[in-house]
Amino acid sequence: MRIYTNFEEIDRDLRFLRLQSQINKEEVKLTLSETKESLSPIAMVTSLMGAIAKKALILKAVDKLLGMKKVKKEDMHD
Repeated sequence: MRIYTNFEEIDRDLRFLRLQSQINKEEVKLTLSETKESLSPIAMVTSLMGAIAKKALILKAVDKLLGMKKVKKEDMHD
């Protein structure tokens, strides 16, 4: 616990605490705004499409690296 020796020290700390409180409120507002944006339908669809495209590219790259080829039904009977 801090012991104050004069009113100027108290005033300084009070100003600091008020500013810190304002900063915290603005951070909460910003976080809330970012959360709302990320949960919007457009953002969700965009995110989903990006994830699908990314997985498709990864699968294609793995397929090329491993050299796997699709087997046709005709080839299986020979």
